[in-house]
Order: sequence, then structure tokens, then C-alpha cells
Amino acid sequence: MTTTTLRPPTRPTAPAKATHQAERLWKASPLTWFGLVLGVILSLFPFYWMIVIASRTNDAANSWPPPFLPGGKLGENIERVLANGDANIVKGLLNSFLVSGTITVATVFFGSLAGFAFAKLRFRGKNALLLIILASMMVPIQLGVLPLYILMAKLDWLNTMPSVTVPFLIGGFGIFMMRQYAEQAVPNELIEAARVDGCSTWRVYWHVVAPALRPAAAVLGLLTFMEQWNQFFWPFVVLADPSNPTVQISLRSLNTAYFADNSQIFAGTLIATLPLFVVFVLFGRQIIGGIMEGAVKS
Repeated sequence: MTTTTLRPPTRPTAPAKATHQAERLWKASPLTWFGLVLGVILSLFPFYWMIVIASRTNDAANSWPPPFLPGGKLGENIERVLANGDANIVKGLLNSFLVSGTITVATVFFGSLAGFAFAKLRFRGKNALLLIILASMMVPIQLGVLPLYILMAKLDWLNTMPSVTVPFLIGGFGIFMMRQYAEQAVPNELIEAARVDGCSTWRVYWHVVAPALRPAAAVLGLLTFMEQWNQFFWPFVVLADPSNPTVQISLRSLNTAYFADNSQIFAGTLIATLPLFVVFVLFGRQIIGGIMEGAVKS
């Protein structure tokens, strides 16, 4: 009598060639490393050069060959910038915080509210209104400067913060971005369940939609804050009074037509850049996470 031994079935293994190709796909080549290192150097060099010039005297900044190492005059140059009455950079920083923060909060709130409406609600003229919003994104701000300036003058808002804040409280980009994200992030079944529970449209937005849109809201908020912080053209048009500037107008005041103190200009630029750096460090993880989550959902 013969006995037979049953062997457990073996799982099919991937061919060695396919495994090797997969490993090569995820392994960076020397050319990739070279491109990444070169990109990092080109990205960081302007910031390093700003610190070098800001820490030198004006004679050293204009010398040839230029210095490539930081000096010891950074604190002195920053003190000169803060004491410059023509630039009034402290008031410019406070005004820019007020303007950029207000616009960021309004853009995120109204953008998410309108994006939810365009993505999940049904009403007449929805597609037509969305096309109008998209068309507004194609019109540069320079084309609307004259009528907008006349409107600010009629409202007696020239040389005031409302003139640089109110026209930008909501934008087409924020609405379109939040609408596209809401299409994927908020299931219709979730909204229908909230409706069955007796939630109004506002409660559906506040308790269901807003938490789901948080990653996209973080991205939109950071992009909006950086854009408004660096805004120069419109504040330059409506803020003619040098005693009430934004930070970009203050930086412009550091450069006169008769003498360019490069060390002071770069020190002021360093002061104006630090708030953006702090904001990006604090919220950079959220913006990267929001971008990655949006990519996975799409």
C-alpha cells in the first residue's frame, strides 16, 4: 500500500525580471539626483544672496567680485530699516497682516460656500454662473484698474485699507478650486443622509461639507495669503499716502531715485520675507497633505 503526500499549493511568484524592473522604477538615477540638487541650489541661492547682501555694507554690496559670505552688519542694517521714517515698514507689516489675513479668511469661507453650492446643489443658471466665474479669471486686473479706482474714489476709500481689501474678498480661482474638490471629497449619499436627519443647507455645509474640504481650504488659504502679501500693483495705485502703506509699498520706499542702499533694501526684503517663511513652516505640511490627498482622490 502506497501513501501519497499532499503538498500545499505554491503561490505564483513574480518573475525576477519584473521585480528588477519595479526596483529600477523607484530607484533614482544619478541624473535624477543631479537635477534635484541643482534645483535646490537654484531655489535657495536667491535667499542666501539676500542674507549675504543684507549683512554687508553698501560698499561691499557694490564691490566686484561680489562677496559670497555673510558679513556682520545684519543687525545694524535691520535697525536702519526699522528706523527709516520714509519706509514705515512696521506699519506696512501690520497693514499687510490685516489685509492678507482678512482676504484669506474671506476667500476660504466664501470660496468653500460657493464651491459647495456649485458642486452639490441644484438651481437654475448654475452652469451659466460657473462660466461667468471662469471668464472672470481670464481678465487681468490691469484692465479693471480705472473703473475700480473710480469706484474707490466714489466710496471715499482711497488711501485706506478697505480699498486694498474689499475688491479681493472673493475670487474665481477659490470658487473653482473648492468646487472641483467638493465634487470628489463630498459623497452625495452623505448629504442625503444629513437631509434625512433634518439638516438645513447651512448645517449640511457647516457640519458635513466644511470638515471634508479642510485640506483644500488649507491649500487655498496659504496660496491666497502669499499672493496678497506680495501684492504690489493695486496697493501702489490706491495708497498714495506714505504713512499708511503695505509692506511692498514700504520696500519700494527704500529705493530712492538718487541713491540705492542695497544693504538696506535687502535687509528690508529679508524682514518682509520672514513672515511668509514662518507661515509656510507652520502650514506647509497641511498644504502638501492637501495636494497629495487631492491627487489621490482624482
